[in-house]
Amino acid sequence: MGLRTGCGGAGRAFVVAAAAALLGGCSIGVPDPAASSNPLPASGPATPTITPGHDAGAVAARDMPFSAGSALAHGVPVGLSEDLAEAPHWKQMVSNAGGTSRYQKSDGCQVAAGVRQNQWPLVAADDRESTAALFAYLDPTILPAYLKPASLRWGGERGKPGPDVEVLALERAAKPSGQKPGRATAVLARVFGTAGSSVYVSASCPTAAALAAARADIAQWLTVVPPG
Repeated sequence: MGLRTGCGGAGRAFVVAAAAALLGGCSIGVPDPAASSNPLPASGPATPTITPGHDAGAVAARDMPFSAGSALAHGVPVGLSEDLAEAPHWKQMVSNAGGTSRYQKSDGCQVAAGVRQNQWPLVAADDRESTAALFAYLDPTILPAYLKPASLRWGGERGKPGPDVEVLALERAAKPSGQKPGRATAVLARVFGTAGSSVYVSASCPTAAALAAARADIAQWLTVVPPG
């Protein structure tokens, strides 16, 4: 299970400039470790699946902390909305190309968001450990201590209070003035071990203030769609 990297645009990238800047300046390919040749799912609601004894509606109506990951139906992937395209000052540059959608804000911020399935080789004791394993898969120098708790929307109706899904975030500040210009970047991710899928959101902005505003927009507009 190797990490595919490529400078100068080579490789199958799952994230864009934000993760590239955050994780070393190259494009980062995150192939499905168990089934890289399988087609990727659409970023959106999963096809309804009936699992005996499983109440998908009840799971979707509650917060999804890491400890609740086992409540999902086995092997039914999560989805990711594209509503960030409708947020003020944002426009969608790419819609679900290879499982990833890309957005740009008028202040220069860029966001990439996508879903992967067949993530079984990353699954550890619980979803928190599995998510830390995903970051380590991207870059072995990323230690669990570097990752901070964060959240995204978990289903619900836009514009109304709703449940949250717990994720881990890795953030890097822009370089101080006087050094080679850099961008403030953040990566948010969650592996859903029982579902065998993961979501990954990267943001890259000219300044820390712009990144904070972009993350607020992501938290408000970008929704992880519960399975089924």
